[in-house]
Amino acid sequence: MMKTNQYMDPYLAGILLGLVLLATVYITGRGLGASGAVKSVVASGVKATAPSHYESVAVYRAYAAEHPDGTMKSWLVFEMLGVIIGAFISGLLADRIGLKLEKGPAVTNKTRIITAIIGGALFGFGSQLGRGCTSGSALSGMAVMSLGGIVTMLSIFGGAYAMAWFFKRLWLK
Repeated sequence: MMKTNQYMDPYLAGILLGLVLLATVYITGRGLGASGAVKSVVASGVKATAPSHYESVAVYRAYAAEHPDGTMKSWLVFEMLGVIIGAFISGLLADRIGLKLEKGPAVTNKTRIITAIIGGALFGFGSQLGRGCTSGSALSGMAVMSLGGIVTMLSIFGGAYAMAWFFKRLWLK
């Protein structure tokens, strides 16, 4: 008999996420977010591979000024490391570790990978335009009843719902 993987109750998971968010705001004075960690990794990579470019671009200079101890020492980097390690441990404990490519039956692996890369790049670009990812802008913004956070969340879900019609064939027959 095949073992079924058990997932946490989504309502309990939502409550726990809210408590983590509340604790983060209380302890750090800021909300959760992932795009800041990616920005730190990119800035550190540019500094290591092209130091003269890093020093000459105003965006990197401003970012370095915000992180005098180094961009990789940002608490957001450690947050994302914790998310990755925690997800790995969760998957290990629930026996859900493995690589698989989820896609619709009529979609090739190549199409799925290309659309995932394009979607991820667009999401990353959008997170910079919106000054944060969904975690930072929407969840943390809504947690403090920010109008910007509420508009961001509505835009994310509304935009995803509107675009789903165009891309549903990637998932459905």
